[in-house]
Amino acid sequence: MAPIQNRYDFVYLFDVTDGNPNGDPDAGNLPRLDPETSQGLVTDVCLKRKVRNFVQMTGGAGREIFVQERRPLNPLIAEACDENELPSYKRDKGGWDTNSAKKRSQEEVGTLQAWLCRKYFDIRAFGGVLSTGPNAGQVRGPVQFTFGRSVEPVMPMEVSITRVADVDKEEGEMGRKHIVPYGLYRSHGYVSACLAGKTGFSDDDVELLWTALEQMFEHDRAAARGEMTARRLVVFRHESSLGNAPAHKLFGRVAVQRASSSGSDGSSTLPPARAWSDYDVSVDSDDLPEGVGILDLV
Repeated sequence: MAPIQNRYDFVYLFDVTDGNPNGDPDAGNLPRLDPETSQGLVTDVCLKRKVRNFVQMTGGAGREIFVQERRPLNPLIAEACDENELPSYKRDKGGWDTNSAKKRSQEEVGTLQAWLCRKYFDIRAFGGVLSTGPNAGQVRGPVQFTFGRSVEPVMPMEVSITRVADVDKEEGEMGRKHIVPYGLYRSHGYVSACLAGKTGFSDDDVELLWTALEQMFEHDRAAARGEMTARRLVVFRHESSLGNAPAHKLFGRVAVQRASSSGSDGSSTLPPARAWSDYDVSVDSDDLPEGVGILDLV
């Protein structure tokens, strides 16, 4: 498949109800927060992981996933070496001769990268550090996400839970669960046609990316994450590979506001948001820059 010829920029809105969208392991798995604004955060790595999981679930040629939990990467790079009849520099007693691998020619590195990009969707999309072990260099991917940031401050709650089932005649134990009662998160994303030409990221791949963003939460249910839902995906499609307008100006056309200007008692104080219906989302499609179109996909 030919690489994409158009640049894309997109705004992605998703929400969580009574769940933890992205816990911080360095903070007891508390929901991630900006300490100065109390806005919730969801890392780009978290979003990419959910895309990877969805694509892997769909299966098919060229849709394998390189970065998976508890699977070493060096043997996968070595497989590329074997398939292309290139040395993997694996030692007889285990491990890799990294000094020799670092001296691999650029021609060999290019051959390995091309093979890995054809096989693995996530390398074609997000790139990858392949310079470990057998060494296939580094690939810069065309698809990038920003952190998701909640539109308004969120107030995490700590909920006590109990386990009533006995284990080896032990009494039930108390536990804790961290949740966000409700949060609407906004993330921005970019798809570079110029970088896609280097990895082979195709029109079929970009359609699969949109599908993943639309459906990935449907297949990622867990008690800890509560109810997470993709709410809006607004894509700005450029006619040219370099783009026809700055991304930040296009993102400014997507406005998220509270649905009411006053509280239920007539006061000017709004109650905390607890549902998607508490927000209005508008997209300004008037006088778009020449060569830019809007795809409203969710």
